[in-house]
Amino acid sequence: MDLQSELLKSIWYAFTSLDVEQSGKVSKSQLKVLSHNLYTALNIPHDPVALEEHFKDNNNGPVSNQGYMPYLNKYILAKATEGTFNKETFDELCWTLTSKKNFKPSIQQGLCSQKDCFKLFCLFNLLSEDCYPLVIIQPELEYLLKKISSGMSLEWDGTLLEELLSQNATLQDGMSVWEFLEHLGAGQLLHVESKEAFSLAVDEVFMEMYHNIIKKGYLLKKGHIRRNWQERWFVLKPSSVTYYVNEDLKEKKGEILLEESSVVENLPDKDGRRCLFCVKTPFRTYEMSASNVKQRVDWVQAMQTALRLRAEGKSSLHQELKLSRRKQRETLQRSQSNQSSHNEPVAVEALQNSAPEQQGETESLEQHIESIIQKQREVEAKRKEEEKQEREIQQARQRDLERQLEEAKEAKEKMTATLTEMEKEVKQQKKRIHELELTQVKLEEALNAQIHARLEEDRIRHELERQLAEEQKKLAELLLHQSQLETLAVRSQEDTSTTTPPISQQTEESSQHNTEEVPVHESTSTATPPNIQQPEESGQHNTEMLKHWKIQLNRLMKPITPGDKVEHLPIKPTCPRQGQALTSTEFIAKVQTGISPEKGNGPNPSPTREEEEQGS
Repeated sequence: MDLQSELLKSIWYAFTSLDVEQSGKVSKSQLKVLSHNLYTALNIPHDPVALEEHFKDNNNGPVSNQGYMPYLNKYILAKATEGTFNKETFDELCWTLTSKKNFKPSIQQGLCSQKDCFKLFCLFNLLSEDCYPLVIIQPELEYLLKKISSGMSLEWDGTLLEELLSQNATLQDGMSVWEFLEHLGAGQLLHVESKEAFSLAVDEVFMEMYHNIIKKGYLLKKGHIRRNWQERWFVLKPSSVTYYVNEDLKEKKGEILLEESSVVENLPDKDGRRCLFCVKTPFRTYEMSASNVKQRVDWVQAMQTALRLRAEGKSSLHQELKLSRRKQRETLQRSQSNQSSHNEPVAVEALQNSAPEQQGETESLEQHIESIIQKQREVEAKRKEEEKQEREIQQARQRDLERQLEEAKEAKEKMTATLTEMEKEVKQQKKRIHELELTQVKLEEALNAQIHARLEEDRIRHELERQLAEEQKKLAELLLHQSQLETLAVRSQEDTSTTTPPISQQTEESSQHNTEEVPVHESTSTATPPNIQQPEESGQHNTEMLKHWKIQLNRLMKPITPGDKVEHLPIKPTCPRQGQALTSTEFIAKVQTGISPEKGNGPNPSPTREEEEQGS
């Protein structure tokens, strides 16, 4: 089927969608808008003059399909060139115009999504007959359903289709695209396990049949200049192999044009790379590496198929298969029609003459189709066997991983228990450390308190020692001051004794005895430095003592009454009264009391210093 026939099918849907009254005619304004959109979708320069000239007539009514076809063939379809526009975008425009009016599924949340419906619409147009209105016959419908089931890795069950055709006899002559989408969305044509698997299968069949993609996938490609290996996404078509950075097809890296002289060969492993093969073209050799042996075999077979189609001058494998199936059906129909006209000798003769030729052509087509089917079955059986082995390997790996996971779980549980025990021990150790820290703080506080107490005791002791030293110093000063006062008192007594008239000899001796004590006091006073400065606190005390001594001296200055003579006794160097002078009466009484015990004891009194000096 040529390009114009393919485009005309989609345009027919767009034209009929504009026919609101279903009369076969569309208004001129709507056709102008449709033509403008077709120009844009097919990337054709607009020709408004030709458009106005074609629709310029006296009849302002609508234009039928026959009236629009000349302009469509001359100014649109004749200018369309393959490769200059995106056919999927063109079909999507026509689908958008027709689906709004004609596609009204009874089940809103059916099996097919809007995107899946558009892809099935394109596949329907590819396999539909070339007569209008467009329908798909039962053999082509079965072929499409088998491809979708194979994409879901399921065996196709034809019982659903047979039941549907037996219930509705009108569908046996053909099924429109809207009936096809309605029954498929309701699940009356296929057994589907999940919507996701169905969508993936539809997408795979759409890419294979609509875009003429024989195979696609990731391969490692060796660079031409840098000679390094890079992973690329490859898309194989009958005429070329295109490779991209990744599967989103946004960044194209290169294209390998397949010529009749191109060759695909396997290569031995080298440079640490396995599963190598190459594509040799007249200009360059492309080296590639598959992930495993199966992938390499699939890619080599697919590229050999593409080279065969290229050598035969065919642009699409599925188009050729469709034409072959159609020719086979036509041949069978002709043979059946010729068999029904046995009574006509001319027809019988023509049938006899054409029968060997038709039979040979039919047999060759059957053999070709049978060989293709046989190869497909072998590949499918091999693929299933490899999938089974791979599944067993995966199951063994899964069991091993499950066992490792159980061991890891047990180890994790043991580790968790160990960590829990360690955490408990850590908490106990932390508690003990906290208690020890508290004890240490208390001990430090007690030690600090003891140190402070010891320092306080030392301070108090030093203070007491200082006070004791001060008291001893004061006591020494007081004793010195007392001796000075005594010296002053003796001197003042001597002065008074020299001024008074002479009295009895006893009084003179006593005075001499008193005067003999003066040198002792003088020696004592001279032994102490006379220039000692008295503190201000003891000045007042000294003044009081001086007044007291003056009173005693005044008593001594009174005349002594005559008394009995007593023996001369040695004068003791110390005064009987501590700190005070004795009166004459007291002195005599003391002396008398001291004579009696001395006479009774017998020993002589020790001579005084004056007697020792006189004796010497």
